[in-house]
Amino acid sequence: MSDLSNKSSMETGPEPRVRLSPAPLWAVTALGILVYALIVRSINSGADFDPNVYGRFESFKEVDDATPKPELPPWFIPGRKVYGTYCVGCHQGNGAGAPGQFPPLAKSDWVNVEGPNRMVRIVLNGVQGPLKVNGVDYNNAMLAWRDQLTDEDIANVISYVRNEWGNKGSAVTAAEVTKIRAATKDRGEQWTEAQLLQIPVK
Repeated sequence: MSDLSNKSSMETGPEPRVRLSPAPLWAVTALGILVYALIVRSINSGADFDPNVYGRFESFKEVDDATPKPELPPWFIPGRKVYGTYCVGCHQGNGAGAPGQFPPLAKSDWVNVEGPNRMVRIVLNGVQGPLKVNGVDYNNAMLAWRDQLTDEDIANVISYVRNEWGNKGSAVTAAEVTKIRAATKDRGEQWTEAQLLQIPVK
């Protein structure tokens, strides 16, 4: 019996094994080309997104140029230009002024009032001496710009200041400035705080 078992075992041999043969080179190459083509197509088509929407810009400038801009009030650009020419040296680009020297315009209690009557007078004739702004004392002088700036310039720059850096105020018209210029035409000296406080803001 054991002879038969040994004989049967010898005839069947070892158990068969699966032999893996390497894939043909042409198949690997074809698969690589297919994958590459699919990736390129996916990139060019925006992964099924409309390429006119997702692939139309080639630079940030093109994106910025195509982005709708909020409509600016007519006084904003010219007012900012006047500010940058005549005011920024003392009051700074952010309207914060210089501590101990020049008062802030940003969130100033002189700016955020109902009307611009005092501000127009300050720009026209300047101001000197002690001045309290937001509870802080300043003692300096601001030049008069009556002869350098037109009524339109003054209206634009005050409108800009009253609506920049968190300020909220009504815009000023050139006609308002013209009226105040005429009313103060004989004034040759700068204003003081006490004098300005006697003038209604509106």
